[in-house]
Amino acid sequence: MQLYSINTGYFKLDGGAMFGVVPKSIWQKTNPADPNNMCSWALRCLLVQDGNRLILIDNGLGDKQDAKFFGYYFLHGTDNLQKSLHAHGFSFDDITDVFLTHLHFDHCGGSIKWNKDKTGHEPAFKNATYWSNARHWEWATKPNKREKASFLKENIMPIQESGQLKFVEKEGELFPGFSVLFVSGHTDAMMIPHIKYKEKTLVYVADLLPSIGHIPIPYIMSYDTRPLLTLDEKEKFMNEAGEKSYVLFFEHDSMNECCTVQKTDKGIKLDKTFKLIEL
Repeated sequence: MQLYSINTGYFKLDGGAMFGVVPKSIWQKTNPADPNNMCSWALRCLLVQDGNRLILIDNGLGDKQDAKFFGYYFLHGTDNLQKSLHAHGFSFDDITDVFLTHLHFDHCGGSIKWNKDKTGHEPAFKNATYWSNARHWEWATKPNKREKASFLKENIMPIQESGQLKFVEKEGELFPGFSVLFVSGHTDAMMIPHIKYKEKTLVYVADLLPSIGHIPIPYIMSYDTRPLLTLDEKEKFMNEAGEKSYVLFFEHDSMNECCTVQKTDKGIKLDKTFKLIEL
């Protein structure tokens, strides 16, 4: 098995929204904000190569929406999905599986592209199976008013229409060495991949843990639909991560790719940060 970090660029979100009730005087130490209170966040995906299977976990914002939409998120950086795949010697057509942790636009936007004459949309990965789960699919396609702006039909419905959609039926192993944990505090039935790699467990933490600044258990995003459930899920996961020395791979931390944590008398603390290539 080989893992590759796939950077698709950076965007900005309000720091207060990203840290909920945590005061700016605290969170700005790890995530400094610009004059508009916006912090920079990564759109980092993970590519898993194992035999003939090439799994892409999440795929960033994509490029289908108009300038007004993207103007809200201050896209920056020189990376994109295609460039990052090519840097490792892969193309969109090589991908066999697209694993979507959840269907918020910053995680699945790259799943679908315009067709040639821009009259409709089609899968960006024509040879891939797209993985979601039935509970989250129902939640995303019949969205509540609070999350509706995060679930864009053009990112989601063409997956099903293409016939390339499959559902993960339960927690546990999906592929050899690749298992799935369900959590529902951020959004219903978000999936967190656990990957056995070089005698370690690497976890793609998605929006369960956006950055090292969110390691303290109560530091929870305002975007989470059930923050008290996140609190419980996060505490359980972080204790396990400390006990079992998980490698945590960040989707949104703009400065840190991976970290480990440790249990202390004062709770879970950051152990060390490093790049995936250093494993």
